[in-house]
Amino acid sequence: MKQFLFLVFILAQCVGYTQGNPYSEKPPVFSGCDSISFSKQQKCFDNQVHAHIYNSFKVPVRVEKEKYKGEVVVLFEVDTIGRFQVMYVDAVYNELKDEAKRVFSSLPKIKPATYNGRPTFKQYSLQIKIPLIDTNLDIDESEAINPISKLEQQAKQEFDRVNNDLKTFENKAYNSQLNILFTHSDYAKFDRQMNVVGSNSHTASKPFVYDDVASYYDFQAEREALQRETATWAGQKLWNEHLVQLQSDDYWFTIDPIFDLEVGKDTDAEFSSTYNNTRGFLVQGGLGEKFNFYASVFESQGRFADYVNRYAESLKAFGPDPAIIPGRGIAKRFKTDSYDYPVAEAYMSYAPAKFINIQFGHGKNFIGDGYRSLLLSDVASPHPFLKLNTKFWKIKYTNTWMWLKDVRPEVTEDGAFLTKYMANHYLSWNVSKRFNLGLFESVIWSNTNNRGFDVNYLNPIIFYRAIEFETGQDAGNAVIGATAKYKWNDNINLYSQFVLDEFSLADVKAGERSWKNKFGYQLGVKYFNAFKVENLLLQFEYNRIRPYTYSHNTIGTNYGHNNQSMAHLWGANFSEAIFIGRYHYKRWFADAKLIFGVRGLDFNDDTNGFSYGADIYKNYNDRPFDSGVEVGQGIKTNVFNGNLQAGYVINPASNMKLFTDITVRNFNPEATTATTFKNNTVWLNFGIRTDLFNWYFDY
Repeated sequence: MKQFLFLVFILAQCVGYTQGNPYSEKPPVFSGCDSISFSKQQKCFDNQVHAHIYNSFKVPVRVEKEKYKGEVVVLFEVDTIGRFQVMYVDAVYNELKDEAKRVFSSLPKIKPATYNGRPTFKQYSLQIKIPLIDTNLDIDESEAINPISKLEQQAKQEFDRVNNDLKTFENKAYNSQLNILFTHSDYAKFDRQMNVVGSNSHTASKPFVYDDVASYYDFQAEREALQRETATWAGQKLWNEHLVQLQSDDYWFTIDPIFDLEVGKDTDAEFSSTYNNTRGFLVQGGLGEKFNFYASVFESQGRFADYVNRYAESLKAFGPDPAIIPGRGIAKRFKTDSYDYPVAEAYMSYAPAKFINIQFGHGKNFIGDGYRSLLLSDVASPHPFLKLNTKFWKIKYTNTWMWLKDVRPEVTEDGAFLTKYMANHYLSWNVSKRFNLGLFESVIWSNTNNRGFDVNYLNPIIFYRAIEFETGQDAGNAVIGATAKYKWNDNINLYSQFVLDEFSLADVKAGERSWKNKFGYQLGVKYFNAFKVENLLLQFEYNRIRPYTYSHNTIGTNYGHNNQSMAHLWGANFSEAIFIGRYHYKRWFADAKLIFGVRGLDFNDDTNGFSYGADIYKNYNDRPFDSGVEVGQGIKTNVFNGNLQAGYVINPASNMKLFTDITVRNFNPEATTATTFKNNTVWLNFGIRTDLFNWYFDY
């Protein structure tokens, strides 16, 4: 009984204490509202705010003239000392926004809201109807001042906060994981800086990422030096800036149009003119410090010099489409004698640590210090790839896995092209401050026995030749190679490549020039600031590849993609000497190139269908003889290709260039067939181009 009476006593005390307490949460209170009951204080607050707005708000003249009917939404708070603070205003007219802010700034300081007797801030949303309504009338629900939560307040301000986060654009690309667009002409601008004696750079695996080159070349200073003075927005976009460029602390991106608009004349062609009409867009950017992205989409129509058109049609894939534009992709017929060839390239680049970069995309890669590469080149069409670059100490290690296509009718099944795969390793080692050595291995295989992408080749450090024997000697085509570079001084570099597809020491000793000795080599020299002329690069390169190199006895495992070589665009069975000069001054540039070559081509007729070793897509077992094999066998053809190009960089940000060039080509075979005949071409060209990749017209 005692316990019961004690419990009743405690409950009575609690009830009495609760009933005697003030309410735990009170709204802000104007001076005229503090004497009324608590239940009416919120309505009194609403009336006072509405009255102040009705008496103080001046509808702007423009709004009245246009007879606008609508509302102004105001988010505001009364802070802990009773001041009104406008958080956000939404209205059709900026004049209405400014007037709402002015009116609220003139509200008097009042008693703040309280919670458990302590001052606290209180946030509200309010709709002001235009035209104004006399608040002597009862306030309906649409005009009520509604308390809002902190989360709702943040949500209503989120869009404006995103806009307010934007910073002045500084072009974060220059220290990013984005690729520097690979064109030989543009890479020549910083080639010397990366190759001075004592640098620990690695220059063979391309394209470079900006972060790797920024240690040697100041992109920002170069861009500032090229700035053109202009006071207008249009002038800035034309001469200096990306069309769209946005940046915050956490992200950035740019958008640019792509154009390649050309018109020209081929003196050897029956049609009146050559042209190219490319339109597209390019998007690139970054999220945080380690992740970058790039995408470019091209829609093109064109007709080229007659020898280029013939070559494009010789690459024709299975199906109705008449050609493959070399270096771009499959083309359909446009009008009667032109081509329509859409292309898209994109990749994502991520650096989980300072010594690793991972890229996954659709594009092209290159290994070498020269104009040509005998290991991996960018002359074929874009293709999917996964690339891993690892850099530490004096080492750079590049792993690339690629998904390629064989588009010939004989390998097509159910209308689908044959998928094949390539994996390669390239190890670059700076042996000393002058000497660099590179080791290369590659393997290409097809989907034999539903093999698909063989996980054995995902291992980034295994030897491919061992895997090739493990999975079957004819299951893949392995190629090995090496590169070397020697810095004679800061201005002279010597470079070389060696590729080995098959080698028989016994046959070499026999001296019978066996077909098994399938190899090639490259020797080159670069002379920077030649003859003390700043920004003048002179280059000489010699390439020689024996017959049957890159080909295979299995139909799908040749070293090619989309009927193009993944190494030298001439395939094999040739020798060539290349002389190159490049010069740039401010926004002006000029490039000259002379190529002298000897090629050995196939007859491809009813009486002689043998493979003489140039066409990497032919089975090397179809050779006419086993010994006495030499470079230039078959239809020996002397080739000269000269090109001179000069132009002006309109916009360095998008790499838009105005240019003109002339190509002179002499193709002189010793025998004439339906596809091989003497041809002399002079091709004049003029245009404006967003320069994003290498065009190769020196077939």
